[in-house]
Amino acid sequence: MHWSIVCILLCGCLVGAQDSQPDAVRGNNQSPPRSDRDKEAGESSSRETRIDLSPPKDDAKDHPNSAASLADAEEDDASADIQELHPWDPHKAMKDIEVGDFYFKKKNYRAALDRYREAMVYKPNDALANFHMAQCLEKLDKPDEARTHYEEYLKITPHGPLSAEAKVALEKLKQGENKNQTSQKAN
Repeated sequence: MHWSIVCILLCGCLVGAQDSQPDAVRGNNQSPPRSDRDKEAGESSSRETRIDLSPPKDDAKDHPNSAASLADAEEDDASADIQELHPWDPHKAMKDIEVGDFYFKKKNYRAALDRYREAMVYKPNDALANFHMAQCLEKLDKPDEARTHYEEYLKITPHGPLSAEAKVALEKLKQGENKNQTSQKAN
């Protein structure tokens, strides 16, 4: 009695599984539905349609300088293709800043500068990266570049947590520039 109930249940499951199979598996291959409107209108499928992209018959005569413009446009497109795009990734930028800070503490200013620059690739106009780049450039005796990045920091966050320090550093760089200019005039 027990085995007969199990057999009946198994047969019921197999019949139900066959009903749930797609038509293609059961052998009822039907073509997908097509629109009768396309046939009536005489339209073809998109694969059969060819668009003529050739210039008009008298185009060269009507527009004699178009070949030079076309060549210039193609050169511009070629140089534009060379640009490398990076996704905006603030997490990657923050990690690069952290690694840059590590190098800065170890007084490896070139490595720190590289990491801050990489942070700017993933998050352009990052205030913190600009500030730290300015510090590195100052340590590497590149005052003009340092000044640019301090100013960029102040432009992004004029009242940020490091703005007072950036203003002091800018004043120090300007005094150093004035001192160099006066010594050059004396020579």
